[in-house]
Amino acid sequence: MQISSAEFDRSAPDLDSCPDESLPEFAFIGRSNVGKSSLINLLLGRRELAKVSATPGHTKMINFYTVNRTWRLVDLPGYGFAEVARANREKFSESVGEYLSQRPNLGGIFLLIDSRHPPQKLDLEFIHWLGSCSAPFALVFTKTDKASETRVQANIKAFLESLSGTFATLPEVYTTSAVERTGRTELLAVIERALAEESSES
Repeated sequence: MQISSAEFDRSAPDLDSCPDESLPEFAFIGRSNVGKSSLINLLLGRRELAKVSATPGHTKMINFYTVNRTWRLVDLPGYGFAEVARANREKFSESVGEYLSQRPNLGGIFLLIDSRHPPQKLDLEFIHWLGSCSAPFALVFTKTDKASETRVQANIKAFLESLSGTFATLPEVYTTSAVERTGRTELLAVIERALAEESSES
């Protein structure tokens, strides 16, 4: 897929504030500081379209980017940032949950996981919840440049083994590094296939 245009649409605090449902959407979510903004900028070929912050929990609303005028990339707030006030954290969680479970034009979800770490309880709990959503999801292991290939693969294997008793079919797995610019082609191909399938069905 070639990215000819990518424009920020809006930041929505809740489901009612989201754009109309005319375009397919693909959502990116993960723990705070997982490298989500850097990956989004890599995918869209725009260095500073999504703001990269050294402070975890920077994204606090649902951010929409219109790509090629035919689909939207959705940047969801990170989860697991303890310093966000409890009331706000619950509000963010509610908004994200409503978006992921109720948005009819959501074509796919990419769950970002830091490849440097073994399976984390919060990530596993979230992926189990994702199983109840109708949109398909894939696992994207980020920051592969910051750990050895052996360690990355061991962490991925352990993560999938943790899910094997819950999911009859394990989700697809991708690895990325915004620094080494890897994974971009593979993720855009997933989106391109989903768009083609939707087009053929309609």
